[in-house]
Amino acid sequence: MPKIGMEPIRRDAIVKATIAELGVQKSLDVTVSQIAKRAGMSSALAHHYFGGKDQIFLAAMRHILSEFGDEARAEMKGSTPADRPQAIVRACFAHSCFTPDVIAAWMTFYVLSQTNDDALRLWRIYQSRLYSNLVHALRPVVRNPGEVANDLRALIDGLYIQAALGAPGEPDLACAHALRVLDTLIEAGR
Repeated sequence: MPKIGMEPIRRDAIVKATIAELGVQKSLDVTVSQIAKRAGMSSALAHHYFGGKDQIFLAAMRHILSEFGDEARAEMKGSTPADRPQAIVRACFAHSCFTPDVIAAWMTFYVLSQTNDDALRLWRIYQSRLYSNLVHALRPVVRNPGEVANDLRALIDGLYIQAALGAPGEPDLACAHALRVLDTLIEAGR
């Protein structure tokens, strides 16, 4: 008989174990058995809760994206409308986005998105939300918020990859670079 109330606890443990295991393995070669062992349960239980490795991995990415959303909301809390674009950029380069486990999960996510429709759909949702949040934040400060948001979105992704693969101080340098470009785009777009 299943233990009542254990499902959310076990699902959370599997998600966190997936992120940790990706950080160790740095590839999609992680097995459900490895994830389950790290979570302290059987692989059958992990399969029961998620169905398979891809679903487990997508749940881990949803968790990472949810934490990113929390980070963005915290950055924007108390910011003025004119400061919101900078807050979004700072959230994209928060130190929580650059732990070895999260970096490995993101890099694996980009690769999985090339072959898995559900992963591609999740990536598109992330891109769409980033774009719409940037457009909303840029509306009060530029004439062409959609164009500036597209430029920033591409810049953020490129700088993230570069910083993630670089030295430990790279996230701060990448954020400073993105903020300088944002300031230039705002000045040009007034």
